[in-house]
Amino acid sequence: MAQLASIILYCLTQLNGERTIYSIFHLLNGKKSSQTIQDAHLFSLKNFFGVYEPLTRESFEDIIQMMQESEWIYNCGEQRFLPTPTGKSFLGNHPLPKYLNGWDHHSFTTQFWERLSLFIQVTSNLGFQESRYIPIQKNKHVHQWLKSVLKEIRVPRNEMGTIVYSEVVECFSGDNEIDPSLLVFRLTGFQQIGLTASQAAKRLQLDYHDYHIGFINTLHYLIRNISENANRFTVLAYLMQDLIQENELTLSSRKTQKLLNQGYSPEMIANYRHLKLSTIEDHFVEFALNVDDFSIDTFVDSELQTKILEISKHSATKKLKLIREKVPAATYFQIRLVLAKYGDR
Repeated sequence: MAQLASIILYCLTQLNGERTIYSIFHLLNGKKSSQTIQDAHLFSLKNFFGVYEPLTRESFEDIIQMMQESEWIYNCGEQRFLPTPTGKSFLGNHPLPKYLNGWDHHSFTTQFWERLSLFIQVTSNLGFQESRYIPIQKNKHVHQWLKSVLKEIRVPRNEMGTIVYSEVVECFSGDNEIDPSLLVFRLTGFQQIGLTASQAAKRLQLDYHDYHIGFINTLHYLIRNISENANRFTVLAYLMQDLIQENELTLSSRKTQKLLNQGYSPEMIANYRHLKLSTIEDHFVEFALNVDDFSIDTFVDSELQTKILEISKHSATKKLKLIREKVPAATYFQIRLVLAKYGDR
């Protein structure tokens, strides 16, 4: 589990003992809590957000125990750990997967895979004029997407498979470090059933955790390469249709944003929406994180912003309690806003 261990060691290094080990578990799971979202930004860990949604708490705890027994990490407080020199050496010898981009891609990675695998199955069978087969994906939305795409693509159906194959090969040729077999073994085509994740991991003699991380890294590589080179990959570009969202605001936050734009204060929004003020404050922190032109000046004057940032920087901390002890004039909400807006710069 070298790759997953490297990610955990890197996260522990970034967190520097300021969060419990479970903050990493929630990060990998892509938990939509304000704490996890803010931590992803504050500690520059956005790439790992939601990259291992199926990871169970039990498996995670087993990995942490193994890392302790291997003396890669040591306990520095209740449920808090830091890498040992051995752990740092391990991290130095096992580079992080370079294409993981959980923050931007986690919300549609599964959908991208469902589209890609069904698209390849259908085009493969079209090439052999085979119409009787069971679709590998059951998602009706993916089926509807594919039907509309096949009507849009101006390529003879019997040539589709050849074009898709050449585009996939060219796409993978962009980086020799990417191993296409992580994905290719999973593909279903004419008279061939793709392997499950467990079977592919076994075939490649990989630990399951490392296989999962490698598979997601490969999908994120494809997403990035296809998005940046849509003119070269004209057929594969259809896979990205309507997938990339403008920003990461939750539906509830968007409702709050609409009221804010109409001139409502946080207290007024909380009353209007029958929500706790703390929930509305979480939404404002989301705006500070995700909306570039969102100004926090109305809620925190510039002098207080400067003090909060100076204390955070000089004390090398992002702990709200520690900062508030040194800047008692600031509320926790104001500190969270400032760290969300400027804390990762």
